[in-house]
Amino acid sequence: MSRRSMLIGAGLMAASSVLPTAARGADPAATPVAAPAADQAAANKPSKLKKSINLWAFPYPQKWTLRQCLQLAKDAGFDGIELNYDLESDVSIKAGERELTDIRKTAADIGIAISGLCSFLYWPYPLSSNDPAKRKRGLELGGKMIEAAGLLGTENVLVVPGAVCIPWRDDHEPVPNDICEQRAREAVIQMIGLADKHKVYLNLENIFFNGFLMTPMEMASFVDSFRSDRVRVHFDTGNIMEYQYPEHWIRILGKRIKNVHLKEYTKKGTDHSLEAFRPLLDGTTNWPAVLQAFEAIGYDGYLTFEYFHPWMHWPEAFIHQTSDSLDRMLGRKTWKPA
Repeated sequence: MSRRSMLIGAGLMAASSVLPTAARGADPAATPVAAPAADQAAANKPSKLKKSINLWAFPYPQKWTLRQCLQLAKDAGFDGIELNYDLESDVSIKAGERELTDIRKTAADIGIAISGLCSFLYWPYPLSSNDPAKRKRGLELGGKMIEAAGLLGTENVLVVPGAVCIPWRDDHEPVPNDICEQRAREAVIQMIGLADKHKVYLNLENIFFNGFLMTPMEMASFVDSFRSDRVRVHFDTGNIMEYQYPEHWIRILGKRIKNVHLKEYTKKGTDHSLEAFRPLLDGTTNWPAVLQAFEAIGYDGYLTFEYFHPWMHWPEAFIHQTSDSLDRMLGRKTWKPA
């Protein structure tokens, strides 16, 4: 599989206890979201949300080592970095317990948290595929990700539970919606026990492009049906931007949200491919409304910027630029004209 195929797949991604009542079927009107202010700084209160960035924004492994990426993320001011599980890299099926615990120690020595574990592998091996061999392989890889997350010291594992369609792949036969939901449910149920053992959360991501869990109500109902605190939501702001609004989803999903991808998206152009995802603030997302929505539901976890185009020249500049943008969004840096 080419790196471009991997990036395209990743770009369009992205039963032990019962969820609290607030997280299960709570009336959305109970947590109203105020009208957005001009910007986050207007509240005169810096946000407590934590800054993170996905490793796909770095020229890894072509130019930099994993350690160099971790160090740059720390130097740029990020609280965490999200790693990607694949077939070949430092964080892959080739990495054993020693290698993964060494990465955990390296991150700790540098002083940066591993905010979560992501993967493009849900696309070549969908958990809802019509091919039983692909479903089996996807479930095996999901289990390995859970184990890897435990060894890396992160509690967040991103899960794409199913796909009706995968438009960017020509080897995926469309799956009827009801069968997709059935297979996705069976796969998640099989993963809950292992997630509980390793104390990690199965955070289901909203993709939209895959034709599954197309509304926040569907996502909420699907997550609640497992009646397990281990099954939560990895909310991606960009994946729904073409036709919907992240601030609406956040209010409805509420406490189910355990981790977040910030993906900037622009509706200004006619290109609706991977190129529609942009550097942070270079898009059409209503970030003041999004941040107020997160505040309204009491979310205090990571905001992980996800991007797939490391800069060809001075790629470290992009990492610093993203960190600066997040600082301004979160009220940590302000500027007032004289």
